[in-house]
Amino acid sequence: MIGTTSQRLMSLLALFVLPLPAGVAAAQAAVQPQTGQQPPAAPQPRLALPTSVPLTIPHERNPFRAYLPTAVPPANLANSPRLDALVHNGVLEISLSDAIVLALENNLDLAIARYNIPIAEADIQRTKAGGITRGVNTGVVQNTPGGGGVGAFGSAGAGAGAGGTSGGAGGAGTGASGLVQSTLGTGTAVNSYDPIITGQIGLQHSTEPLSNLAVNGVPTLRSNAWAGSFGYNQAFATGTSVQFSFNANRQTTNSIYTFLNPQLNSQYQVQIQQPLLAGSGLGPNLRYLRIARNNKLISDEAFELQVISTVTQTANLYWDLVAAYEDEQVKERSLDFANSTLTSARQQLQLQAIPGLDVTKDEGEVARAEGDLTIAKSTLQFQELLMKNALTKNLDDPILESMPVRPTDLSSVSSASVPEMAEPTQEAINSALERRIELRISSTNLHNRDISRKAVNNNLLPSLNLVANYGGLGLAGVSNPAAGITSTSPVGFGSSVENAFNNSAPNYFVGLNLDIPIRNRQAKSDQYRSELETRQAEILLQQQRKQIRIEVRNAQYALAQAAARVTAAAKARDIAAQTFDIMGKEQQLGAGSALDTLQSRQALATAESLLVAARTAYQKARVELQRAIGTTLAENHVSVESARSGVQPASVSQRAPDASPRTGAQASPAQPQP
Repeated sequence: MIGTTSQRLMSLLALFVLPLPAGVAAAQAAVQPQTGQQPPAAPQPRLALPTSVPLTIPHERNPFRAYLPTAVPPANLANSPRLDALVHNGVLEISLSDAIVLALENNLDLAIARYNIPIAEADIQRTKAGGITRGVNTGVVQNTPGGGGVGAFGSAGAGAGAGGTSGGAGGAGTGASGLVQSTLGTGTAVNSYDPIITGQIGLQHSTEPLSNLAVNGVPTLRSNAWAGSFGYNQAFATGTSVQFSFNANRQTTNSIYTFLNPQLNSQYQVQIQQPLLAGSGLGPNLRYLRIARNNKLISDEAFELQVISTVTQTANLYWDLVAAYEDEQVKERSLDFANSTLTSARQQLQLQAIPGLDVTKDEGEVARAEGDLTIAKSTLQFQELLMKNALTKNLDDPILESMPVRPTDLSSVSSASVPEMAEPTQEAINSALERRIELRISSTNLHNRDISRKAVNNNLLPSLNLVANYGGLGLAGVSNPAAGITSTSPVGFGSSVENAFNNSAPNYFVGLNLDIPIRNRQAKSDQYRSELETRQAEILLQQQRKQIRIEVRNAQYALAQAAARVTAAAKARDIAAQTFDIMGKEQQLGAGSALDTLQSRQALATAESLLVAARTAYQKARVELQRAIGTTLAENHVSVESARSGVQPASVSQRAPDASPRTGAQASPAQPQP
């Protein structure tokens, strides 16, 4: 058994070895994200993704799971059941709120963005172990065609947004958005906080022919050696590193002059190293974890930005679909009237009441109306395809791909509702500066740069490390009778280990290691560059604030202009309807010709199409103003948490503002019989 002194030493080792993981966990738990936000009082429940992607790396009690891969289930590419519930008589009938809900459940832009959330969580897990942050791409995905770029004025392209990886499109990577971020995370090396156990065991046999018998007493020296070693290494968030090593070997030989055969050796050593200048303290050693936690906040904000982008694109697509549908109705009514006029003209020609040239002109008008209707129908079909693409995960079903889509909310903008939409400009700008996610992302990115800047400043210092180690040696073995000498060493391997730990043969060292880089140009360059990059990011934040001001003003101007166009187009449509009504009455009284009536009907169709376009432009201007002010989600009753889960609550569709339900063909002015 090991003596009392040996037990005390083993207890000392246990003090260093056993609490190590808890020490790191405590140091990490003390670190709060450097964003100025208070941590939640209790952990929030996590929602399962529709693709069954875990939001964190699963933790299991089985320690061997740490060495097995974690599988991620295949992506769920099935359309949500809500889609089938909206199909009536072979037609997909949707309101604006239906379209938004379907997009939140099925849109692939959002499906792609959802993976950034667990990717950011995985980065946190990596940096908790002392690893370098890999970063996350938090740019906005805009791969849904037809919705238009989000932010028509001064917006960045797809993938823009702070916080991306160095290779990510947009993001806060190297060169993104005019920024340079090559020094993010630069500083002293961080060792692994996960304990590392090493071990080695082996047998070595050697045979060596000798030139004489004087040294070993045999012509050929043969030896066998069993050797084993064990090690435990771990680093702490303070920069401290602890190493424990134990080595033992058993050696036998045929030499007659060896005193111990077999000979048993044991040795242990505990070494502690603590940086005193560069690499000392929590700041440099937890910078990756702090940056990863901030990146997780940025990832959450960026996902909300993705939701806003998807909702905005969906709304634009919906109003384009409404415009195509209403315009097709206009062209259909125009063709119907042209056909009825042609039928009446042919009857009159048989009675020789009109010349044949009038019939020819009517036939030309029918051909023109048919061409207009064909174009309108193809435009509607394309808008239906774009809408289905935005609201589905796949279009593999040929029935769904060819299924007509009918909007149930039709634009009916009234001039009385226009003043209610526009807030006072300064009030809207202040609201946007409080709500716009881009500013929060850039602010958090600035915190990351500040963390990195402090670590780079610390890296300027010389490397001064306090090093201390303590160990012991133990020897045992059986006396070799051929040597003719009786050894005083103990015999068993246990005695060898006991002698190593009983302080009978101690070894220790205490000292300082100093490295002073002359001129220090690399670290100095990184420090200066980090300062420049931080100032550059501060200017970008100010630029974003200015841009938001202009975006809000531009959106308000665009909404006012669109409202004026709606008013003008409505008056023009009313005048055209009155003219058509008068020409029809004159024709019935014999004072006007059928051609004049037909031409006035064409003018009415043109005015109706212009009104449809004006209403659509107004609705899209409203959508852009909501985005610019930051009220998109509130106005459309969208929850970010439900968007994160991909499962929307079942609710009754809400009608969009300034919209009327579709009850069949839209009413049109009375059409007099030719």
